[in-house]
Amino acid sequence: MPFRVIGIESSCDETAVALVEDGRLVSNRVATQEIHARWGGVVPELASRLHQKTLSLMVQETLADAGWSLSQLDGVAATRGPGLIGALLVGLSYAKGLATALNIPLAGVNHLEGHLWAVEAGGETLSLPALGLLVSGGHTELIRIDGFGKYTYLGGTLDDAAGEAFDKVGGLLGIPYPAGAKLSKLAEGGDPSKHPFAVATTQSPFDFSYSGLKSAAMREIKRLETERDGEEWRADVAASFQDAVIVQLLLRADRALENDSYRSLMIGGGVAANKLLRRRLEGLARRHNVSLLVPPFEFCTDNAAMIAYVGYRMLQERGADSLEIEADPNLSLVPEW
Repeated sequence: MPFRVIGIESSCDETAVALVEDGRLVSNRVATQEIHARWGGVVPELASRLHQKTLSLMVQETLADAGWSLSQLDGVAATRGPGLIGALLVGLSYAKGLATALNIPLAGVNHLEGHLWAVEAGGETLSLPALGLLVSGGHTELIRIDGFGKYTYLGGTLDDAAGEAFDKVGGLLGIPYPAGAKLSKLAEGGDPSKHPFAVATTQSPFDFSYSGLKSAAMREIKRLETERDGEEWRADVAASFQDAVIVQLLLRADRALENDSYRSLMIGGGVAANKLLRRRLEGLARRHNVSLLVPPFEFCTDNAAMIAYVGYRMLQERGADSLEIEADPNLSLVPEW
């Protein structure tokens, strides 16, 4: 008999629902809360209210896409952290209600684990051991993956995440939130050598730091706004900033690949959609003779397909979670963090 799981993602400003059958994606929907662009970032209380307003309808529509009914579900998975506590509570509480009403098992999924397996949610097989590079608005981390649930934390950001830096600097350049994709588009017309921003050094070779780069870009933008007429300089700043962000990611990944043996390099998170980063990682992977695995663009940003897939694996390999599990905005992927 097939095993059908519904996945729910509500950790930030995307309300997402997906269905998998025996681990294979059947239906997937994502609703992005575009209203946050007015404030230049996510407003937590507003995000929670919009999840409440949207989630039930999203579930109905996703089931209709697959031609399924609620009674045909065998399990439910929902993100329990990390993320915004109010937003997490909406999705997890809804999932608990489904599990109770339908008498089916519940899986509380770590959002970061979802990103690690987004490649497989998209239909590819992750060659193990793999070096995982998670790059998003809230996370920039290097993880060794030896199997499902077998992870080793190598390093992470000491301050700002790469995606957050993209959004903040993009905002200073007049790009509305979320700024990452539009900043990269602007950078295509710029000269990355025009403003040579320094790449941060850290005590650990696998840690990251972006606060200094963000501050340096802010100072340069303020100077240019005062000294230059027109808008031409903005593309050069965008290109130079993007280059500095990517160089730091490449340096840390390069060191990790040199330090240990891997079969593949995978990237997950919203910044994984950056085309320049993908191209440069291809070169890095070739040099180290490992395969590069990147999720489809729609699985780079927050989505429920990866949550449903990991939830399916959890229910099959680890068993169900208690209905007493709580949302945790600071949930760790590795207990030693």
